[in-house]
Amino acid sequence: MPSSISETLFSEPSGRPITLVHAAGALIFAGLYLYGWVVDGTPAAWLLAMVIGTGLAGTAEALPKSRHQAAGILRSVAILVFLSLVVASIVAPEFIVG
Repeated sequence: MPSSISETLFSEPSGRPITLVHAAGALIFAGLYLYGWVVDGTPAAWLLAMVIGTGLAGTAEALPKSRHQAAGILRSVAILVFLSLVVASIVAPEFIVG
C-alpha cells in the first residue's frame, strides 16, 4: 500500500489555477530580487532560491494530467530547494539576514 506522501507527491497535476498562483509568486520573488539588485547592488540570494522553488512547483502543476511521475520529480526538487533554504537559514543566518 503506497504511503500518503507518495500519493500526494505523485498525484496528477492540479492545472491552471494553481499554476497561475505559482507563476505569480515566482514573478513577485523575481521582481523583489531585481529590485534588490537595482537599488542595493547586492540582491538577497534567498530570493533566487524562492524563484527557483516556486517556478519548479508551478511547472509541475502545469504538466498534462498524464505526467504523474514528472510532476512528482519536479515537486520533489522544489521541496529540496525550499528545505535547503531552511537549512541555510539555520546554519548560516547571514544568508537570509544579509
